[in-house]
Amino acid sequence: MFRRTLFGALAASTTLVGAALAQDRPGEGVTVRPVIGLITEEYFQSRILFRALEDLGYTVATPLETEIQTAHLSVGTGDGEFYPIHWQNLHQAFFDESGGDEVLERVGPFVGGMLQGYLVDKASYDAGVTDIGQLSDAAVAARFDADGNGTADLAGCVPGWGCERVIEHHLTEYGLRDTVTHNQGSYNALMADSIARLTSGNSILYFTWTPYWVSGELVPGAHVEWLSVPYTSLPDGVEADTEIDGLNLGFAVDSMYILARDEFLAENPAAARLFEMARLDVNDISAQNLLMSKGEDSSADIDRHVDAWIEEHRSDYDRWLDAARAAVAN
Repeated sequence: MFRRTLFGALAASTTLVGAALAQDRPGEGVTVRPVIGLITEEYFQSRILFRALEDLGYTVATPLETEIQTAHLSVGTGDGEFYPIHWQNLHQAFFDESGGDEVLERVGPFVGGMLQGYLVDKASYDAGVTDIGQLSDAAVAARFDADGNGTADLAGCVPGWGCERVIEHHLTEYGLRDTVTHNQGSYNALMADSIARLTSGNSILYFTWTPYWVSGELVPGAHVEWLSVPYTSLPDGVEADTEIDGLNLGFAVDSMYILARDEFLAENPAAARLFEMARLDVNDISAQNLLMSKGEDSSADIDRHVDAWIEEHRSDYDRWLDAARAAVAN
């Protein structure tokens, strides 16, 4: 009798411990396949999510790294479960091309207050160049001619990115085809050249976005200024809010969402709830990206940045995890 009671108590205790562990790690036994872009400055926010998934028991597979448009297609076709760097407005066309609402869901927003636009050096701005439309005047455009061919040189967007569509649309819409050259290629190389030109006292014209390290190196209001556009015009007649603080940047003021397959979210309520809860300040990403631009750009460095962010935001991070676990318990 004693043995049965003892063994029964032990079995019950083991069951309770197992249930507690299962609730603490609801993703145990599930492998998640993330998709990320090729730009290393997006690893920080992605790895914060990876760490949270792992703390919930999920196994996070080595991410599929690919171009942004292909990243969307990969999630849409089931080659991955989620892509954490989806811009709601900028990537709308990629969302539609990848299956749209029938197979995908945008969860979040993960990061808000994201900006894009054109900037010039402060000296040019103070001299009166305040709107991109002014560069339709060849005399104004010549101020930004870096190679002597008579047109302004715009350090622009990487081919295949969403910003490429908008910039190319603007060049036609604002009558800039004959006076502005859209230089494309490695964005960091383009910006390194722009920074070197500014350091040498030359005028610069470039496209950028936040969060990114560029605005930590070329600080708006100190070294450079945002340009306005003549009026809002986006590709395919898309309508969006392109103004902030009374300035029309010409690009939609955007938010970053976690793009995930409907099927994955339905089968994994803990991950779905984590994606809903996760929030990251745009300035935290810019600050980390600036560290990378200063040489802290190894994989180990990025993991260390992730560790530091989690410790600094421990209460918020734990709240994400608690909500995710509760989604399964309920």
